[in-house]
Amino acid sequence: MKTRKLGNQGLVVSELGLGCMGMSDFYGGQDEREAVATIHRALELGITLLDTADMYGPFTNEELVGRAIKDRRDQVAIATKFGIVRSPEGGWNGINGKPEYVHQACDASLKRLGVDVIDLYYQHRIDPEVPIEDTIGAMAELVQQGKVRYLGLSEATPATIRRANTVHSISALQTEYSLWSRDPEDEILPTVRELGIGFVPYSPLGRGFLSRRFTSPNDFSEDDYRRSSPRFQGENFYKNLQLVEQVKAISAEKGATPSQLALAWLLAQGEDIIPIPGTKQRKYLEENVAATEVQLTTDDLNRIEVVAPKGVAAGVVYRRRHRYPADITLLQEALTNSRRSQPN
Repeated sequence: MKTRKLGNQGLVVSELGLGCMGMSDFYGGQDEREAVATIHRALELGITLLDTADMYGPFTNEELVGRAIKDRRDQVAIATKFGIVRSPEGGWNGINGKPEYVHQACDASLKRLGVDVIDLYYQHRIDPEVPIEDTIGAMAELVQQGKVRYLGLSEATPATIRRANTVHSISALQTEYSLWSRDPEDEILPTVRELGIGFVPYSPLGRGFLSRRFTSPNDFSEDDYRRSSPRFQGENFYKNLQLVEQVKAISAEKGATPSQLALAWLLAQGEDIIPIPGTKQRKYLEENVAATEVQLTTDDLNRIEVVAPKGVAAGVVYRRRHRYPADITLLQEALTNSRRSQPN
């Protein structure tokens, strides 16, 4: 496993990370024993970046990660997040970026994780009621206190990223990016590259769709939030399945799976990109890690561009024109209307 820099402040991690969210929430069918075994296998395979958040579970995913790395702390960089507030029952309690909450949330995460310091601390969503300078100022205090090493943002606009970076250097920006969700190419990627900020794509496999493991909307369990997502419903599902079939044809020529081709494509977009595919099973983890061995030529990348150009996916991700604040609106609706709802 090769390593890559996340930002210019000194954080170096494996070129692939592991998203741990699904081990505790949103996708149904949790198995803690297998989840812990998956984390241990990830470390054996050279993955050094584990991604979690206080709202996953809610609260239980950090505890799970903490138990899994208790005797292996020196092998891993832990990334966690604050800002999306959920009740213990999993309901929606809003977004909070107030400085006092930043300190409270960090202390609670440290306790759940069972660690003395968080390697990468993200603001999970931007609070429109609190100036970003105030939130980042509080996060900078955490760095000064030795509770956090590096700072990150998740789902922030270019203007917000710039303002945040003037208060304290931002090491990583996390947002959705994959073959079927390429919006970051417009403004986000140019902005973070200009500022020397690393980019962490979540849902790099299109929330699992690009894995080609689903043949019908009925493949999702009743408590899987994807049942309520437009891209996974009705005609959209089958149109998107056609896209995956074309990706599969190219991947077969490379001796790879569709998942591996999708991850290899992301890795080929720049040395500053560290995808965090999520899985809760060792067999899929091992498949994902093998993507680092898939070498794509310029010809391969051009062919992928033809079959999966920007905007190719059927069905909206967000119901408004812009990602912000529609992302928060969708998140709120999902958490309010279902038992286990919308992810990261």
